[in-house]
Amino acid sequence: MDARQIIAKARDAQPLGQDALNWMAQGLADHNVSDAQAAAFAMAVLLKGLSPEDRAALTLAMRDSGKVLSWPADRPVIDKHSTGGLGDCVSLVLAPALAACGAIVPMVSGRGLGHTGGTLDKLESIPGLTTTLSEVQLRRAIDHAGCAIVSANADIAPADRRLYAIRDVTATVESLDLITASILSKKLAAGLEGLVLDVKLGTGAFMKTPDAAHALATALVDTANAAGCKTSALITDMSQPLATALGNALEVAEAMRVLTGQAQGRLYDLTCALGGVALSNAGLSGDPNAGAAQIADAIENGRAAVHFGHMVAAMGGPVHFIDQWQRFLPEATVIMEVEAPRAGYIAAMEGEAMGLAAITLGAGRQVESDTVDPAVGFDKVLPLGAKVSKGQPLCRLHAARTDPADRAAEMLLNAITISDTAPELPPLVLDRLG
Repeated sequence: MDARQIIAKARDAQPLGQDALNWMAQGLADHNVSDAQAAAFAMAVLLKGLSPEDRAALTLAMRDSGKVLSWPADRPVIDKHSTGGLGDCVSLVLAPALAACGAIVPMVSGRGLGHTGGTLDKLESIPGLTTTLSEVQLRRAIDHAGCAIVSANADIAPADRRLYAIRDVTATVESLDLITASILSKKLAAGLEGLVLDVKLGTGAFMKTPDAAHALATALVDTANAAGCKTSALITDMSQPLATALGNALEVAEAMRVLTGQAQGRLYDLTCALGGVALSNAGLSGDPNAGAAQIADAIENGRAAVHFGHMVAAMGGPVHFIDQWQRFLPEATVIMEVEAPRAGYIAAMEGEAMGLAAITLGAGRQVESDTVDPAVGFDKVLPLGAKVSKGQPLCRLHAARTDPADRAAEMLLNAITISDTAPELPPLVLDRLG
């Protein structure tokens, strides 16, 4: 087989087939396909698209370009994936809650991308914890805690690792087909039997229109199910941060408050909704509502927190983290309140601008080599619809120095609209597919 023939077929929107895509994925993994050929393939797919059959075939080919994990058959293997948003620390609560309900949860996650935070960066704000585990270490963590949230190692979907790097520098990141194959190849390589997807829609999401969100959700659900993994998607609101915090340690703290019964709110509600669908699909509950009640019970009776503590210890973190989490998390040296410039209602939030304000503080990366400061960000963020008086704190800002704090405060104020009338608030869960 020849890369030029495959590229020409993709360019001409002809069917490619599983054998050709297997060959292409293996060539990406072992570098028998050159950078130029990989870039040409990516551009052809971006411009002409793939059929649903070829999209599923590419996903499987990229999955099979490396190691595919397998697990004992006594418990269902399930996971969740979010397309990215602000204050989205659901994984930190949901993974241990699913484990407490009888699932195996090998969650291959990612770092911050664009204006959104990354689950791995959040977890690594816990002292000593590492998300880079060997397969032996991953299996030990799963045996100990029932769940582990880890980065994809070099053996997991190496074709995707190579193609993603090419896409990043060739203006082909936006391809729906390649986004779908990239997300699912890594997830399916973890040996999943079930997956629930959280597709974000709104100013703080990558998908800012209903049509875009539905197109991505449909592609992901159809492709994952075609690949043999029972999958559903929730399209959820991202017109404001999910939790009341943006920033790595600050979001861990928010997750801990939920896990230890000190807070509920939107983070808790979405965790239960996603978990309910996952448990129902896996046969661990009768329906999504019953599953949501099981997730709520696992959180409220403390079992989810116990599983989180076991996971932290198994991944190198403090053994007694659950009991003393406040003293382990790093704190910023500059803490200041961002005050409302006028009285009224919080009517709108420009989520992407809020995320970029957090990155200005050092909570994320502007370039790949940047070092993330785990302590910085915002917390106590007031929600949409809140009535405020002039000078009332909209949030609390955490920074390493005053200069970035002042810049971030200005960006945040520009991102929040205060009006004389209360806004109409969208529901948290907008739609479900699958």
